[in-house]
Amino acid sequence: MDRPRTPPPRRISIRRRLLTVLLALFAVGLGAIFLLVRGYANQTADTTYDQLLRASALSIADSLQLVQDAWQMDMPYAALALLEQAPRDRVFYRVAAGGGALISGYGDLPAPPARGQGDASTPQLYAAAYRGEPVRIAWMERKIAGPRETETAIIQVAQTREARNALARRILWQGTLALIGFAAAALALAYWGLRRSLAPIRRVERELAGRSASDLHPIAAPVPEELDMLVHALDGFMARLSENLDTLRLFIAEAAHQLRTPLAALHAQMEVALDEDDPAEQRRSLLAVLRNAEKLSRLVNQLLSDASVIHRSNVRQFQPVDLAELLSQAVYDTVPQADPQPDVRLHLPPAGAGDAPRVPGDSLMLREAFKNLIDNALRHGANDAGHIDVRLDRHDGGWRIMVSDQGPGIPPALANTAFERFARGPDPRSPGAGLGLSIIKRVVDIHGGSLSLSNRVGGGLDAVITLPASAGHA
Repeated sequence: MDRPRTPPPRRISIRRRLLTVLLALFAVGLGAIFLLVRGYANQTADTTYDQLLRASALSIADSLQLVQDAWQMDMPYAALALLEQAPRDRVFYRVAAGGGALISGYGDLPAPPARGQGDASTPQLYAAAYRGEPVRIAWMERKIAGPRETETAIIQVAQTREARNALARRILWQGTLALIGFAAAALALAYWGLRRSLAPIRRVERELAGRSASDLHPIAAPVPEELDMLVHALDGFMARLSENLDTLRLFIAEAAHQLRTPLAALHAQMEVALDEDDPAEQRRSLLAVLRNAEKLSRLVNQLLSDASVIHRSNVRQFQPVDLAELLSQAVYDTVPQADPQPDVRLHLPPAGAGDAPRVPGDSLMLREAFKNLIDNALRHGANDAGHIDVRLDRHDGGWRIMVSDQGPGIPPALANTAFERFARGPDPRSPGAGLGLSIIKRVVDIHGGSLSLSNRVGGGLDAVITLPASAGHA
């Protein structure tokens, strides 16, 4: 039964995201500017026509006269004609005495509001509704001294909003057109700037696309500051990948070289054994085949161990591990159980004596390192009367693992090359693959520790591993 295919993850576009954000910001900004333009248009129209209303009210007030206690007015129709600029605009006026008697005009025009703190001798403005339409009204008081007392007349001039609304719409439309043109130009400029800003990414893409699979040198294309950390991380990744590929190529070449000789010898000895008629000679040939098979088996095991350490060193998934338990397992796996059994003495901190011997690390790599260290001591440092001490104790805030043997030690000439891969000492008692110390060194370095070899006075070699107790040192 076929499993349903998982849809591919949605691709993320930086250009699309930036354009979306810019469009959203432009939309919000345009909305706010549109509201400001609309408010400005209404305010401008009101200001323009309010000035005309004030001028009309003043003109009518100037035409009022008090003759023999009676109001007389020569209506200035030209002042009202200025207000009738819209085809459907209408103008109304009302002139009344202070007592409310109508002098001229429309008697039902809405009365002005209650007098406040302003000077009524100058035109005041208010909005009202008259005959079902909204109107804007200017009003003022005209005072003239009479024979007995000062007489007061109230002048009102009203205009419908057709003209001012038309003016406001015209201003708003022209402002909106200018705003749309500005927004289009700004968006085009933003898109052009965005393409230029993303050009370094395309340069890096073209450079990487034009490379061969083995070309892992750092990126040479110039990039802005914002991409410097990304390119630096990419260069570091390619450097690590190049190092791993070099290590893999070297491992394959050395493994092929090291395996070719014992396989050829094994093949030749098998042919010799098949050609032998004498049982005794045939047995000797088979024993030689067995020794070469053991040597080949050890070489293959160490090569696999080396490859496993290389792989896990790249992963580096460290967890708290118990060194005492790992050392016990390494001794059990390495020391032969059949007679004659070598004398290997394991010295661990007593249980409950302070903190547990735990460090952050990879248990598989550390166990392989301990096994190789003990195996190296068994092959090169054990003799018939000697013994091997494996000791774990505290040292400078960390933990120290010391393996001491009774062998001849390490020649001073090999002290600098002992940790190289496939490096072997002169005339070892038991031939090895030359990978043990290099595996140990790699594991110790990955865990932030140190490895040292020193000859003891009187004979023997001390191999010391020091591991930090915290991950901050690794």
